[in-house]
Amino acid sequence: MSTARVICAGFGGQGVMSMGQLLTYAGMLEGKEVSWLPSYGPEMRGGTANCAVTVSDQPVGSPLITDDATCAIIMNLPSLDKFEKDVVPGGKILINSSLIDQKVKRTDVDVHYIPANDLATELGNPKVANMIMLGAYLKASETVDIESVLDAFKKVFGPRKEKFVPLNRSALQKGADAVK
Repeated sequence: MSTARVICAGFGGQGVMSMGQLLTYAGMLEGKEVSWLPSYGPEMRGGTANCAVTVSDQPVGSPLITDDATCAIIMNLPSLDKFEKDVVPGGKILINSSLIDQKVKRTDVDVHYIPANDLATELGNPKVANMIMLGAYLKASETVDIESVLDAFKKVFGPRKEKFVPLNRSALQKGADAVK
């Protein structure tokens, strides 16, 4: 891996920011150069939310990702409409197909349709749809290791949330298994 430039996008409350933070922190734990740039709509929960994550072997010059994303992780239709064009040819787009029935229009990108909400419901917790999408991304990109994400989870969310590590491990694995 040289540089991964990832857009995570969806509605507020879908765990988009957490997904980006965990990816960034995992990269940092692996000794990589990282940046995380959040962007919120005017409302928090239910409004648009996205973040730009860069994980690289080289210093990160700018946290902005405009039209050079190597991947977009898309949780809702408005985000697909907004960010599909920003992925470089040959890049990846991961779609939460539980909530998005539209197909990606481009033919020059690698697309994975992941039924994240359905898989999260199978695990018994709808809140882990973001972790399923993150697991799919990790499998498709190999940017960081799943264990690094789980270590990041413990550091970001603290000891009170460590009891959720097994559930999140299952969600990450379910997402990885969903990538064809």
